[in-house]
Amino acid sequence: MLDFLQQTIPLSEWVDSGVDWLTEHWAAFFSFLQTVGETIMDGMTTGLSAIPPLLFIVILTVLAFFLGGKKWQLPTFTLLGLLLVYNQDLWGDLLNTVTLVIVASVISVVIGVPVGILMSKNETAKNIITPVLDFMQTMPNFVYLIPAVAFFGIGMVPGAFASVIFSLPPTVRMTNLGIRQVPTELTEASDSFGGTSWQKLFKLELPLAKGNIFAGINQTMMLALSMVVVASMIGAPGLGQGVLSAVQRSQVGSGFVYGIAVVILAIILDRFTQKLNSSSAKTSKDASTKKSKRNKIIAGVVIAAVVIAGIAVYATSGGSDDDAAANKGNINLSYVEWDTEVASTNVMALVLEDMGYTVSMTPLDNAVNWEAVSNGESDATLSAWLPVTQKPQYDQFKDQVDELGPNLEGANLGIAVPDYVDADSIEDLDDQIPDKEIVGIEPGAGVVNAAEETVDTYDNLSDWEVTPTSSGAMTSQLGSAMQNEEPIAITAWSPHWMFQRYDLNYLDDPEGTMGEAEHIDTLAREGLEDDMPEAYSVLDNFYWETDDIETVMLAIEEGQDPEEAAQDWIDDNPDKVEEWTEDAE
Repeated sequence: MLDFLQQTIPLSEWVDSGVDWLTEHWAAFFSFLQTVGETIMDGMTTGLSAIPPLLFIVILTVLAFFLGGKKWQLPTFTLLGLLLVYNQDLWGDLLNTVTLVIVASVISVVIGVPVGILMSKNETAKNIITPVLDFMQTMPNFVYLIPAVAFFGIGMVPGAFASVIFSLPPTVRMTNLGIRQVPTELTEASDSFGGTSWQKLFKLELPLAKGNIFAGINQTMMLALSMVVVASMIGAPGLGQGVLSAVQRSQVGSGFVYGIAVVILAIILDRFTQKLNSSSAKTSKDASTKKSKRNKIIAGVVIAAVVIAGIAVYATSGGSDDDAAANKGNINLSYVEWDTEVASTNVMALVLEDMGYTVSMTPLDNAVNWEAVSNGESDATLSAWLPVTQKPQYDQFKDQVDELGPNLEGANLGIAVPDYVDADSIEDLDDQIPDKEIVGIEPGAGVVNAAEETVDTYDNLSDWEVTPTSSGAMTSQLGSAMQNEEPIAITAWSPHWMFQRYDLNYLDDPEGTMGEAEHIDTLAREGLEDDMPEAYSVLDNFYWETDDIETVMLAIEEGQDPEEAAQDWIDDNPDKVEEWTEDAE
């Protein structure tokens, strides 16, 4: 017994084996679901986008007016809130988010209501399903991203998959609760009058449980919306990408704007579902003709919106053949939301667009980025920091990607301190930093792992610790410390704009634990050279210097739009761009 307790149960290996088996043997099924999901969600987003934004806002405001009982509060908030989103140029992101939330919510309701009915009718099913729901609700939602990427790659479909798992339980629980709370006297009366089980369910129990079911649906929608930011880590477009970018790059203003847009959407969805529930719960004493008239108006508005969307989609589809003929192809560039990669990816995207390609840029988590290139979900990335920072990912995926070589050399990793800190070497660190901590970036990053090894290696750092945060949080903490002339030690890398803005010094590393000079490599999916030789040639030729990338990075950090900063650099460096594209001409 003691031997068993002392041996680690290989739980993670079992889970990995299970996921690997599913991805290998059910690959065709997951591919089918991904194709269907992408078609539905892309079509839905395209349809919504075809409606002129101001007309869409008016339609939703009118709908809010009738749902809100012809009171001014809800329509006023809907109008002003959506106008603010439109004013901040977030309308496209909002529609992507709405698509993700609606699809995830519909799937959750379609699955959740029948499962809740089953739980209410069968105690054995209830006892089995309840702990499963507990598991789904308490498991950290980030964990759901791992199988989502393994099964469906990147984009909206895996985002919807993770959202469904996380948001399904409230609908199941509330459906079960609502049916169980139907008075026994009423069910007995139904039985005494010879009602069948189906009649009792659809004509008695579900109508009486409708309030609980709508409450569960409401919570399901809110949980699906809460997954927006998490899903953006695996390439789901929408407001979440803006929030994640602002967090990682410590952009308080941008994060606030995207956050307000999420809040506006959440309140509108919450109030709409609540009003639908309250409207449907009105008793028969309300005039049936009045109710019928209102329903007809609402139905008319919805039908008009659908018709307008259909006409717009049909009208805009006429030039698709010409556009397809002019377009050399679609290229997806994935990247990690680091300042260096934001700069390089925007520059490369503009260069390829000028050549006639349609380029999409997808920000991803570091590990997901490598996996996306390896499985062909992404065509290329300019984000591979080697040989230290992304060594774990390189060891895992090196045989599944086409490595094109460095696009920038001379990158450095190390421990850095402000110039007013009395230390020239890591061996000098003692009490200069009162907290005795090294502020790091994302957990698992190579520079953080190297810093942890450094703390273990140097005797003078035996009581120090590395505190992982994020790239944005680290630079924010650095800026605060520099402003107040407080001592701080950070995991640093260059090129980075912080070395142009602040007076920082790398500490000497006698033991070499932070590694040698780094280079940033370009990776392409296998087969890209055959599919798009011109684009492949440009990616292969892409190379620039530290001064080039820092120019773009600093402009972005000072508030310039990344695309504008990239375009300015391209305009100022035509000879260098010509070197990249000469083999493709």
